[in-house]
Amino acid sequence: MNIFSMVVTFENLHEVRRLCHWGPIIALSVISICSTMAIFDSIIWYWPLDTTGGSINFIMLINWTVLILYNYFNAMFVGPGYIPLDWKPGNQHHTQYLQYCKVCHGYKAPRSHHCRKCNRCVMKMDHHCPWINNCCGHLNHAYFTSFLLLAPLGCSHAAIIFIMTMYTQLYDRISFGWSTVKINMSAARQFQPLIPFSVPAFAATLFALGLALGTTIAVGMLFFIQMKVIIRNKTSIESWIEEKAKDRIQHYQTGEEFIFPYDLGSCWLNFKQVFTWTGMPKGDGLEWPVHPKCHQHTLTIEQLKQKADKRVRSVQYQAVEDYNGACCPLSKGLQTFFRTPCTEEPRIPLSKGETILREQKQQHQQVAVGERVRGWFPRRCVEKCHYDSAASENTSEKKVN
Repeated sequence: MNIFSMVVTFENLHEVRRLCHWGPIIALSVISICSTMAIFDSIIWYWPLDTTGGSINFIMLINWTVLILYNYFNAMFVGPGYIPLDWKPGNQHHTQYLQYCKVCHGYKAPRSHHCRKCNRCVMKMDHHCPWINNCCGHLNHAYFTSFLLLAPLGCSHAAIIFIMTMYTQLYDRISFGWSTVKINMSAARQFQPLIPFSVPAFAATLFALGLALGTTIAVGMLFFIQMKVIIRNKTSIESWIEEKAKDRIQHYQTGEEFIFPYDLGSCWLNFKQVFTWTGMPKGDGLEWPVHPKCHQHTLTIEQLKQKADKRVRSVQYQAVEDYNGACCPLSKGLQTFFRTPCTEEPRIPLSKGETILREQKQQHQQVAVGERVRGWFPRRCVEKCHYDSAASENTSEKKVN
């Protein structure tokens, strides 16, 4: 067995096609550029064979690259784990507490959700990530979160190398006048580095520094968001379900007390549900340890209640503007353009006078329902009808903003 197959396990060879997507292409390009430039600049700034510090710096840099790629490819190719097709619970009585997936021809196990991109029901689905072109779920949650931690750390180290390289190489080449600052890139130095620091090298280092700093900020924020839900043993979807549960109880004044069933009461216990020494999370993805006051189907029952409530609280809207389904509708105003969701969900064309149903989803998001089509269109293209016609048997979702 070769080394590569030991590092990344492919369930099927067609999984390699996940690389042929804009998300992995951009992500791997950023990793390649930052790593390559950091290695070159390390040779220029801190030659690894001269001092112990230079050797440690170079080894750490290589170490970051290997760990980042290892966790990235495992997050992509190990995958989240999928509910078996035609799955049913062992106790047939429990089917009344579960949602049925018409695509997978089986029931959705607790904490699972159907992903339209993967076209499968995903175990403990958190979200579909375009950067790995796969879902983040039960089996790869630890790999994905580790990648989110290691990428900012590696990029921070690379950024320090870029800054120190530019500083040391430009220090003797900058001359200050009364009103001018001149940089002589051809000025000779006392020590000529193995790789000359020319104008193209300076431009490439500056570009790589921008990528490193941007990645550190953006991916670092995603890491803290993931850790926030992990230490509560939740997923991003379950956080939203919990929020809607509280909204439903408050709206109807039912007096219920909703307890999130998978929070074990300790951040450390919740953390160990995802991160283990073996790299594989605890559980089989079908049954989960729950809070003493809850049971396996506490959350699925709440989802069924929210689905019924969604039908009751639907409101009719009418399209007042045409929309051609453009990805970034600049013609609909700058506010709509900048608030366009950065997702791959389809854009839904609208014709003036078309009728749609929607239910209030969040404070600034709404869901239109009508013709078994999911997607997004600008909020300004529709307005609420002044009469109540919220009942509809055949409903589906359209997301507007």
